Order: sequence, then structure tokens, then C-alpha cells
Amino acid sequence: MPRCGWAGDDPLYIDYHDTEWGVPERSDEALFEKLILEGFQAGLSWITILRKRENFRRAFEGFDPEKIVRFDEAKIESLMGDAGIIRNRKKIEAATMNARAFLDMRDNGENLSSFFWDAVDGTALDGKRGCLKDVPSETPLSKSLSKELKRRGFKFVGPVTVYAHMQAMGLVNDHVMTCPRYEAVAQMR
Repeated sequence: MPRCGWAGDDPLYIDYHDTEWGVPERSDEALFEKLILEGFQAGLSWITILRKRENFRRAFEGFDPEKIVRFDEAKIESLMGDAGIIRNRKKIEAATMNARAFLDMRDNGENLSSFFWDAVDGTALDGKRGCLKDVPSETPLSKSLSKELKRRGFKFVGPVTVYAHMQAMGLVNDHVMTCPRYEAVAQMR
């Protein structure tokens, strides 16, 4: 059975599709990292981000929000000169704001895991997609979550970005039903 067509034939993309995409993730740290990376992906292809992911992890101090929130203008300028990442000032500054929003949630006794998983009642949604054209780019839920994240101070979290995050982190199983990963991921719900 063929895998989801978006995975193409790039070995990195295939590995991501086959081992990571759609697998339910509940770790706050992993959810935060992927939310930041999804923001950097806006307007670009995900393979671009995958190819630079290790550079992002280095540049963004392992996506430690305690460290990112302290990035000053000198650090931002340094990142603007780092060819290993996406050099977009607004996205870099958004990462620091997102770290602040993440820490504010934690200070208020909240976390990203509960924020996202409570929205799906703790169980991943099953997209039951027959083909790629059936997969939406956003949903009413992603619009609602986007609005709430923005209210909390997060940036680069529009409804399309949030839906991509939901797919990647296994909040919804959007593997097409003919993909071998569809059933494997469905069993992880």
C-alpha cells in the first residue's frame, strides 16, 4: 500500500512520515518545539524545516523556553546571520514571544499538552481521509485553538499552522486510509 503522497521520495521526508508524523505526542517540550518549527514553516515547505531541524535545535538552545525568552537583540542579530536556520526576524522574534507565552501558561498552572489534548477530549481525532484532497488545511477546531493561542500571546499560530501542528503531533490522524501508517497510528489513539 502506498504511503501518503506528500511524503514523496526524499528519504528524510519518508522517515518523518513513517516514524513521527501523526504519532500522538503529549510532551510539553516536544509540542513547544514543533509549534515553533511550524511557525518557521509558514510560507515554506516542511521539508525545508526538516532539513534544518538540527540547526534550529542548536540555534534555539534545544528549544528550552527559559533560554529562548532571554534572547536579546544581540542574540537575534546572531540568529539573523545563521544560514543553518530560516533567517526571518519576525519569526525569530515570535519564537521569543512564544517562549514567554509558554512560560506564562506554566506559571498559571497550564501546559500545552493539556491545552491541545483537552480540545480533542484526550483522544486523537480520526480524519478517515480517502485521499490527499480530502485533507483540509484548517478546521473549525484549528481556528478556535489559533484564536486562543493568540489571545495567550503566541505568534505565527494561524489556523493553518495550528492544523499542521495538530496533524504532526497526532491530535488528528490525517494519514490517508490507504497508507500503511493510517492503521498503525489509529492503534495509538
